[in-house]
This record gives sequence, C-alpha cells and structure tokens, in this order.
Amino acid sequence: MPPVSRDLLTPDALSMLLAIEETGSFAAAARQRGLVPSALTYRVRQIEDALDVLLFDRSSRQAKATDAGKELLREAKRLLQDVDALANRVKRVATGWESVFTVAVDSIISRSVVMELCDRFLAPQPPTRLRIRYETLSGTLAALKSGQADLAIGVFLTAASHAELLHDRLGEVSFVYAVAPHHPLANAPEPLSDAVLLQHRAVAVADSVPRGEGVTIGLLGGQDVLTVPDMPTKLEAQLRGLGGGFLPESMAKPYLESGRLVAKKVSRVQRISQVEYAWRNPNGNSLGHSLSWWLSQLSQDRTKQALLQPHHRV
Repeated sequence: MPPVSRDLLTPDALSMLLAIEETGSFAAAARQRGLVPSALTYRVRQIEDALDVLLFDRSSRQAKATDAGKELLREAKRLLQDVDALANRVKRVATGWESVFTVAVDSIISRSVVMELCDRFLAPQPPTRLRIRYETLSGTLAALKSGQADLAIGVFLTAASHAELLHDRLGEVSFVYAVAPHHPLANAPEPLSDAVLLQHRAVAVADSVPRGEGVTIGLLGGQDVLTVPDMPTKLEAQLRGLGGGFLPESMAKPYLESGRLVAKKVSRVQRISQVEYAWRNPNGNSLGHSLSWWLSQLSQDRTKQALLQPHHRV
C-alpha cells in the first residue's frame, strides 16, 4: 500500500519543504539538511505523488513554489509553530520554566535597557532559551497574538486589539516633529500646515506585520515617503536631512539640545500615545517562571521609565 499523505507530512518533511523555499533550490536545501540531492528530490516527489499536486516548479534553475506549494508552506509554518508551542507547554508543565521564551520589542523601546534586562535574566543560567525579536507598530502586537512571542513590550492597544490579552501600562510617549537644521522646513514659518508638509518628504517606519496588514502613522496622502525599518534608522535619516517626521520626544531631546535637530510646531494635534506591555494566558494557568520574572521587572517604575528613554549618542 502506498504511503498516505499524513504519513509523509511529518515535521521533518515540512521543515525540508521550507528549506527548499528558503534556499531557492533543491541542491542548496539538501546541503542544509545534510542529504544528497537525489534523496531530497525523491522525498519531495513522494509527497507530491501522495497529494497528487506539483509543489515546486522545476522549469527554471530556481525552485519556485506553485500555488498549491505556497498554501502547503504557509500551513507548514503554522503547524511547526504549533509543534514548538506544544513542546514548550509540556516542558513548562514539567519544570515550571519555559524551554523557550520570546519577547517582542517595539522599536521605540530602548534596546540597551532590554539588553540589561536580558543580562539580569540570564545571569543565574535559567533552563530557558531567551529570544528577542524587534518589531514595529502593529507587528509587535501581531507577534504576541500569533503565538510567536510570549511577551510584547511597547504595544499600542485598542479596545478591540486586546480582548484576549493581559496587559499593563508602560508609560506615555510624546512625539515631536523634527527636521535637520539644513532641511528646508527648519526655517519655515510655524505652525507647519499639512499643505506645507505635503511638499516635503516624510520619513516613516515600516510596520513589521506581514502581508501588508500594518498601519502607517502621521503620513499624508500623496506625500513622498522614505520608509525605514525601525525608529533608530528613522532618527538617523532625519539627522541627515533626508526628510521630516515625528520622533519620540525622549529620543529627539539630546539632538534638539545639541542643535542637530530642530523641533517644529505643526497645525495638527500633538501626538501622545499610551504604551503598554502585554502577554497571553488564555486558560488562566499559572505563569511560567520566565514570564513571571519579566512581569516583575516591568512592574517597577524605574524599569518602565528607562525602557521609554532611548539612549543614543549625540
């Protein structure tokens, strides 16, 4: 009897298919997996025969997933995440420690303070592998809600976005519109109207949530935009005069004081955002030791203040 599809779609096989997508070729995926190319090709053909579909287009030198292949790869990523989550839950039940603990950190949060917290967490050598992932805007919350993170620091919550989450206040962030002193808007009459801003390039941070589901903040329709991956890069772009935009006041302050940035009043209402940290505990179970440790640190006022005071060289 030929093997059925569920016998072939093992976690190892799904990882193999994802390796082909990642590397772009059967040969490169075989090297990554420690297989000879013929063995990997044979396993892929077995899966294709069992499903009666073609997963990869082999007409060019690069292996490209077909529509059916793309669907399988999307589900493969989700299934492997579920397997990892199951393993983590079993480990936590047995020891009280999460085997892996992932923290999603928004780009407005001080990375040096996050590293100080990591240093303190890892100092006693807990039986947990710590992962830090940097996100932007709604990508930080999406990482938590999708199960890719256990804790999210620096999220902007709405009533609809946190129904299934536990959360607490981190602090308040005020934004200031700033440009380099050699930027055309540096000496423009205030307040700057939207019509004036529209004539100049904006620097914007790209939302890290996948598949174009993110948000943009502070942009005007039709405005020229330079898009950067995170807030530190946005600051660097504005220091170079590549555009204007809103920056967290705490981040911009040292550069405003040194004259490397100029604050400009704008006609729109000043942006003040409530920033929070959030975590999941859908079944009301006892918290793992790692999450408990991080929540204890985040409950301290001095830690909250430090996380919202980015440190940058002037």
